[in-house]
Amino acid sequence: MRTHRTKDLTMRSIRVGIVGCGYWGPNLVRNFARHANSEVEAVCDMRYERAMRVGAEYRIPMVTDDPAKMIANPDLDLIVVATPSFSHFPLAKAALEAGKHVLVMKPLATRTDHAEELCALAERQGVLLAVDHTFVFTGAVRKMRELIVSGEIGDLYYFDSVRINLGLIQTDVNVVWDLAPHDVSIMDYLIGREPVSVSATGAAHGGSPTENIAYLTVRYEGSLIGHVHVNWLAPAKVRRTILGGSKKMMIYDDMETSEKLKVYDKGFSIATDPTLEKEYQLMISYRSGDMHAPQLETREGLAVEVENIIRAVNGKEPLVSDGSAGWRVVRILEAAQQSIQRGVAVPINGAPAVLPR
Repeated sequence: MRTHRTKDLTMRSIRVGIVGCGYWGPNLVRNFARHANSEVEAVCDMRYERAMRVGAEYRIPMVTDDPAKMIANPDLDLIVVATPSFSHFPLAKAALEAGKHVLVMKPLATRTDHAEELCALAERQGVLLAVDHTFVFTGAVRKMRELIVSGEIGDLYYFDSVRINLGLIQTDVNVVWDLAPHDVSIMDYLIGREPVSVSATGAAHGGSPTENIAYLTVRYEGSLIGHVHVNWLAPAKVRRTILGGSKKMMIYDDMETSEKLKVYDKGFSIATDPTLEKEYQLMISYRSGDMHAPQLETREGLAVEVENIIRAVNGKEPLVSDGSAGWRVVRILEAAQQSIQRGVAVPINGAPAVLPR
């Protein structure tokens, strides 16, 4: 089943192979198969019947349970890694060494040094390394970035996000590595600054071998602070981000069917009156203006991401979520895990030279 839009004749068609046909892989197959300038030529899954099911639905020529065989296919331009996080590094490394462009599901890797190695390898090989931070391609998050860059929000004060639900409890990763990459990637995309430190707390309940609830706090230079709450044990599903600035504030609620983003003309200002006694010198005034919900692009975030990757491979535009972005997210997640284990804040070092900001 191939439903194409009008083909851009200034771009060559990208031949794609996708490893992993479980939860997220079929969504990637669908979007690459529907794009006018890409063809899904191969799918792979260790459970061969899953690969066969996807391959039959989209009439994909090559179906295999051997990722090495697919990576070695000389007809493929881009390898997509949609497998469990512990396998991201070896699969992505093998594909980069084979000279393929690579897209990896979040997180890029489970260790910062592995993420660095992949970024450096992609640079040496002269190929692109992209990370599937899908939420940065949604209409709401892109509009938030636009409002920040334009200065409409003012100086940023805080980023506060909640991503909670009941399940799916996993045994190979904890809630930090499963849910927090979404919010940390949004925070990185919107704030665009180097963090100073990360502190986190977490707990495992109900006999779980890994943390199923966690709170992450990321500090930046000055008074800017980022906070992420993730939880597998909540009775309701919440996907909400609040960003406060000196001029305006924003709430992004992904569970809303409409008006996912609301912008509030609210804030406060503090003045001093030297004629008053010292303890009463602060004069606080609050501003409570209008709220508006800006019109957002409704195209699926993953479709926008696929478009960006195909255009980037064709040299038409830079990657939005590249290996460096993936490395920055892994760096915060790893620091959060260390903070949970040690019970102290973990300082963040600057980016290495191979990862220009």
